[in-house]
Amino acid sequence: MIIDIATPAMLFPAISLLLLAYTNRFLALATIIRNFTREIMDHNTSAQIRNLRQRIQLIKRMQIAGVISFFLCVLSMLAIYLTYQTAGNWIFAASLVCLLYSLWMSVREILISVEALDVHLEAMKGRHDQ
Repeated sequence: MIIDIATPAMLFPAISLLLLAYTNRFLALATIIRNFTREIMDHNTSAQIRNLRQRIQLIKRMQIAGVISFFLCVLSMLAIYLTYQTAGNWIFAASLVCLLYSLWMSVREILISVEALDVHLEAMKGRHDQ
């Protein structure tokens, strides 16, 4: 399959928005961690800390894979522009694989954040039942 320079360029807005969303998630998580000291005496702290560490690692991987995907996308466009079509196609394929990995990490982070909310709701339920 032969792709032209416009094909990788179509990913620019998507990857940029994705990285912005990842940054927002990271900032929200950082705020949660900074405010966590207020709840340090809670009985669920070890589970919450473990959960937060997992989420930080996933967000780091998501961001790195997204940036690599963006980098490879630009490199692919450069290769195609310099008439290295086969190299451009393979680099673009690698860019898509990195983007796919980034999206998978995003799904995993969402699932973990839902677990964190469940832990928090259980703690609230326990306090309410007393």
